Amino acid sequence: MTSTPTPSITVQRADERFVTDIGWLDSKHSFNFGHHFSPDHQGHGLLLVNNDDVVAPGQGFGTHGHRDMEIVTWVLSGKLEHRDSTGTHGVIHPGLAQRMSAGRGIRHSEMNASPDKPVHFVQMWVLPDTEGVDPGYEQRDLTAELDAGGLVAVASGQGHAGAVSIHQRGAVLWAARLSSGDSVAVPADRHVHLFVALGAGALDAAGPLGQGDAVRLTDAGPTTFTAAADGTEILVWVTA
Repeated sequence: MTSTPTPSITVQRADERFVTDIGWLDSKHSFNFGHHFSPDHQGHGLLLVNNDDVVAPGQGFGTHGHRDMEIVTWVLSGKLEHRDSTGTHGVIHPGLAQRMSAGRGIRHSEMNASPDKPVHFVQMWVLPDTEGVDPGYEQRDLTAELDAGGLVAVASGQGHAGAVSIHQRGAVLWAARLSSGDSVAVPADRHVHLFVALGAGALDAAGPLGQGDAVRLTDAGPTTFTAAADGTEILVWVTA
């Protein structure tokens, strides 16, 4: 039998996240990552990693490997240079969605493409629904869609038009760029994770939220987010 989760709404404040600060990297982890562990932060639904990273100019993550994970990267400011073992090379900027499917194994590097400005990005990992697929990469510029307002499908295993595709039918990532006073209806599903990447606002089910705050909703029903500052940006994972 499949257990039904108890409806719940949990707010994680920005200063409650795990922190890795090693000079060139200032990383805030919403869930367990590396040596950081708590039984209360083992992911939410299919979302296992939500890292809020700032990388110093000219620095970054050297070549390293992953397997059987869908990895989505969303740049908030600056530029991030990507290279991987499939031969892909690109520079990711704000509004450009990137998906890397690790599959049976991939090696890649992520470096700040600027010699004098930091890069700020959020990297998110979800479990695939199929193991051992061919490793792959996809990117799409969603700037026009974001500027049009409302929630925009960024990464989807359900075929949403314009989104990068992920090997997980039970997950969709939405994003919105909002001005003060703008509201969006947050999708309802079994597990919803709303992260305030930039700015501030309020979720009617949880109250005021600042930059770096997150809300984990479990079978909580429909709710609405309203921005309290211009340039507010939210990332919303809806998963099984």
